[in-house]
Amino acid sequence: MANLKEIRGRISSISSTMQITRAMKMVSAAKLKKAQDAIVMLRPYSEKLQEIIQNVNSSSDPDQVSIYAQKREVKRVLLIAVTSNRGLAGAFNSSIVKELNIQFQNNSKYEVEVLTIGKKAYDAVRRSRTVYANESAVFDNLSFDRVSNLTEAVMSSFKEGKFDEVYLIYNKFVNAATQEVTKEQLLPILMPETTEPLVETDYIFEPNRSEILDNLIPKSIKTQVFKAVLDSVASEHGARMTAMHKATDNAQSLKNDLVIFYNKARQAAITNEILEIVSGAEALKNS
Repeated sequence: MANLKEIRGRISSISSTMQITRAMKMVSAAKLKKAQDAIVMLRPYSEKLQEIIQNVNSSSDPDQVSIYAQKREVKRVLLIAVTSNRGLAGAFNSSIVKELNIQFQNNSKYEVEVLTIGKKAYDAVRRSRTVYANESAVFDNLSFDRVSNLTEAVMSSFKEGKFDEVYLIYNKFVNAATQEVTKEQLLPILMPETTEPLVETDYIFEPNRSEILDNLIPKSIKTQVFKAVLDSVASEHGARMTAMHKATDNAQSLKNDLVIFYNKARQAAITNEILEIVSGAEALKNS
C-alpha cells in the first residue's frame, strides 16, 4: 500500500503542475495578442522610414555621408542581444545564446562587447565576456522612450569611435509557433550601392537633404532597435505559450500512464488481500 500512496502523490503533483502550465499558457496567449498587434503596426512604419532614407540618400552628395553610415576599419564590435528576463519558453533564450557564441567565434580577431537586453543573455555572458551594459530593466515598463535612451548611448559610442560595428541579435516573430533568430547590422547603417532612387519620387526638400537625413537616420536607428525588442517580446510569448502547451500535454500523458499503473497495482493488492482472506478461512476450516 506504501507503493500506492507514492503513486497517488505523484499523480497529485502532476495535476498541480498541469494547472500551472495551463495557466501560464493562457497568460502568454493573452499577452501575445497585444504584443503581436504592436509589432505588426510598427513594421510598416519602420520599413517606410528606411525607404525614405534610402531615396533621399540616393540623391544627396556622396561626399556628405552621415556619420552613422561611415564605414571604417573594424577593430571593436558591439553585439546587442535581446532575450527575456524569465525562462520556461522552450529554446527562445538558448537560441540567442547559441547565436552569440557563433558570433564570438566569427569575430574572435576583434574586441567584442555585449549589450544585454534581458537577464538570460546577461547571465550567459557576464562571467566570460565584456558586458558593455545590462538593460534588462527595460522590460519592466517597455516604451519607445526607454529603448531610445539606450540606443542613443550606443549611437554616441559609435560616433566617438568606441565601436566600429554594431549588430542586433534577436528572435524575429513569425507566428505563435515560429521564431527566427535574426542578426541585423545596426551601425554603420546599410545604404544602397546604387545612386538611383529605389522609387520614382518628386520630393521638395525643406530645409535640405543633409538636414533631413541628420534627423531621419537617428530616428530610423532607434526604431530599428525598438522593433527588435517588440519582435522579441512577441516571440517570447509565442514560445512560452507553445512550450507550456507541450508541457501540459506531456503531463497529461504521464498522468494517464500513472493512473493506469495505479489501478493495476490497486487491483493486484485487492486480489492479494482476497487470497489471504480465503487462505486464512480455509486454514481455520481445516483445523
